Amino acid sequence: MEKFNRTLRGYDPEEVNAFLDKVIGQVEEILNEIKEKDQKIADLEQEQAKVSQLEKEKQDLEKKVADYARMESTLNQAILMAQKTSEEMKSSAVRESEIIINEAKNNARRIVNESLLRAERIDRDADSLKRNIKIFKNRLKDIVQSQMEIIDDIEKIEL
Repeated sequence: MEKFNRTLRGYDPEEVNAFLDKVIGQVEEILNEIKEKDQKIADLEQEQAKVSQLEKEKQDLEKKVADYARMESTLNQAILMAQKTSEEMKSSAVRESEIIINEAKNNARRIVNESLLRAERIDRDADSLKRNIKIFKNRLKDIVQSQMEIIDDIEKIEL
């Protein structure tokens, strides 16, 4: 605390005024410091708000990255499933084609066997027809010969 010299009517006004000027200067300095600190606080609050905003954006981006990672994982699983399904379809198609080919071969064998049997039957029938025709020709020949003999006999009789 400041002590003032005493004068006739109280304290020395110059000392009091000097003290008041000093106090005013200190108060102004304190006020300026308060303003500066208030400004620093406001700046820090703005920076804190920016940091909070950046953190929020970071969290949003991290969430998006996690979402994209999940989507990528899902897409990879879908691709793997599609590949597996494709392989299964190929395998199934190969098996089915083998079955169809085997059935076609069996049908072809059956058709060929049936055709061979039919051809044999036709050959037998043709042979039988040839024999029958031969027999018919021989009988016809015999009949014609016997008729010729009869005609010869008839000619002999008339003469």
